[in-house]
Amino acid sequence: MTNPSAPLSPDTQAQIDAIVGAYHENPFGFLGRHPAANGGSELRVFRPEAREVHVHFGETVVPAEKRHENGFFLAAIPPEVPEQLYEIEIVPFEGDSFRYADPYQFGNILGEQDVFYLGEGSHERLYEKLGAHPANFGGVEGMTFAVWAPNARRVSIVGDFNRWDGRTFPMRKRVEAGVWEIFLPRAGFDVHYKFEILGADGCLSLKTDPFAFFAQNGPQTASITWNLKAYPWNDAEWMDTRSSRNWYQTPVSIYEVHLGSWQRTEDDRPLSYREAAERLVDHVDKMGFTHIELLPITEYPFDGSWGYQVTGFFAPTSRFGNPDDFRYLVDRCHQRGIGVLLDWVPAHFPKDAHGLGRFDGTNLYEHADPRQGEHQDWGTLIFNFDRNEVRNFLISSALFWLNEYHIDGLRVDAVASMLYLDYSREEGGWVPNVHGGRENLGAIEFLKQLNHVCYTNHPGIMMIAEESTAWGGVSRPVDSGGLGFGFKWNMGWMNDTLDYMSRDPIHRRHHHGEATFSMLYAYDENFMLVLSHDEVVHGKRSLLQKMPGDDWQKFANLRLLYAWMYAHPGKKLLFMGSEMAPWDEWNHSQSLDWHLLMGEKHEGIRKLVEDLNALYRRLPALHTLDHDPHGFDWLEVSDSDNSTFAFLRQDGCGHEVVVAINATPVPREGYRLGVPAPGPYREVFNSDAAIYGGSNQGNAGGLHSEDFGSHGRPCSLVMTLPPLAVVIFERQ
Repeated sequence: MTNPSAPLSPDTQAQIDAIVGAYHENPFGFLGRHPAANGGSELRVFRPEAREVHVHFGETVVPAEKRHENGFFLAAIPPEVPEQLYEIEIVPFEGDSFRYADPYQFGNILGEQDVFYLGEGSHERLYEKLGAHPANFGGVEGMTFAVWAPNARRVSIVGDFNRWDGRTFPMRKRVEAGVWEIFLPRAGFDVHYKFEILGADGCLSLKTDPFAFFAQNGPQTASITWNLKAYPWNDAEWMDTRSSRNWYQTPVSIYEVHLGSWQRTEDDRPLSYREAAERLVDHVDKMGFTHIELLPITEYPFDGSWGYQVTGFFAPTSRFGNPDDFRYLVDRCHQRGIGVLLDWVPAHFPKDAHGLGRFDGTNLYEHADPRQGEHQDWGTLIFNFDRNEVRNFLISSALFWLNEYHIDGLRVDAVASMLYLDYSREEGGWVPNVHGGRENLGAIEFLKQLNHVCYTNHPGIMMIAEESTAWGGVSRPVDSGGLGFGFKWNMGWMNDTLDYMSRDPIHRRHHHGEATFSMLYAYDENFMLVLSHDEVVHGKRSLLQKMPGDDWQKFANLRLLYAWMYAHPGKKLLFMGSEMAPWDEWNHSQSLDWHLLMGEKHEGIRKLVEDLNALYRRLPALHTLDHDPHGFDWLEVSDSDNSTFAFLRQDGCGHEVVVAINATPVPREGYRLGVPAPGPYREVFNSDAAIYGGSNQGNAGGLHSEDFGSHGRPCSLVMTLPPLAVVIFERQ
């Protein structure tokens, strides 16, 4: 101690020791200006780097006395100095002196309503209160920082502004909310920071801000302050009309993209957001897709997770640029009439030390019991959906992307793992719910709340579930007993179709049911047909390599698969690269094989996908009644001997198309197919066309029906079914 002539009370000494030792639980109750026994006041400052400290009340300057060798100062303020904002001048041991407004003179940041809605789990714009935000208190500019850590013993804000010293700037605890907060004058944008947390378990940790808008990636993990209000949007036309869009009755053709590997530069780095805003958007526009769906771009530490192990639920990854760069990408998509969907991951999060795990020294975001809190498949932690604050955190994240980044919908990852308590668990390795069942009741309520809130706030978006089980009502509205999603990935169609297509055509006659089974449940949900990234990794082979036969048959089978998909009821999704028929599996660390398009067969596949998108968008019969059984009718479903099948698609307003599929390499000439209406039928698509690399067999542009009943229909078409091909006829 210095200045022993001025003795301190034991309580004061104990509190000074707690401040210096960084374990004081109520720093705002001790630091700053407080009444003194002599009628004046006492101002307490802790700055370890200070040699001298002076307090400025306008023109009045009061020197502070050093009362602890580690940098604790006391200033006796005369009674005549009124309560007012003041600044502290630091004369450091090294460098120039500086002045700043003392954070410990400012009041609460969160209002009473914020506290109430946080506890209730209904604060839809929580990201505007927690995290880092610019603020002005009494004419003083700075940043507010707030974090939910109810069980922590102490939380400090550390960063570029205090040499990452957790002893300075300990935060105020709002006991009623479990939130720690502070206003830091002079702090601004593009500043690196973290929270230093002394946990309930006595362990000290450095945590990134769960609500950070920007963050480092890779081995550097600091959060970064960012101005969310500066970007000038130019997509008003798209946003003004979005709420009136009915995606159930309009074309939805999605191009699924992993930004890090879609295309790379000559020096083998991924494209930036702004580079992708030109090249990627040009490609998607040319190909005729209606939407881009991005694999998770929420900040993540490990490239090999493809973004599915998220540490920054409010931050676009800095791998490709800053938040405004990402906004530019979304903006450019909207200006070109392309929607943007995000893959969003509320099911789990990684164990990285800087992330959400044991955030305040307890299992705050995750379940404490590993039978509930650890994901067996991915080695990650599972959110505790029973906690109001956890649900609020996730729903606020979802709304954040819709509100602040103009995102047009979310594809919610791994929904099945959320719904079932015994997902990927052995007997005895899971905890039943209160009714003894396997359903995760908290997750169910979370998903219902998520979809209700998102659709209520943003009509015209899409909420899409990746759900692989027979759970009922995934895409049924919440008020009708469903989970409230708009669409569900059709994993059954994908598995059955790929199994069927991977078989040698000579054996397909014995598996005809795999080709037709999907129509038995096609209208149980609002389905989306998907050939996603999951089907071309981990030894599953590329789609082309799944196809049987020689090279010609492989390409013909792939053309058949794509055309069948576009003709089948349901919205569409293709993973990037599918349009060029790569031989190899997708590799997240290298570019797609763009050179393949120099080959005629691969370019033929690209042209086929482009034309399928155009046809799908042009013909109302192929999309208007995607989710209505009145839009589909089998014309031939039982011809297993020839491995052929045919169906009718219609829009309910008189527009009809006939789709016929030959799943063998044997051409079927003179094939008679019953149709419900007479007249000319124009062949508008043939996957065997020479322009796609086929043998160019077909029907010379069209047919006219014969007055000869067949298949229970009053008239019929006599057609040529090309080998391993799909032909589509539009009734004129």
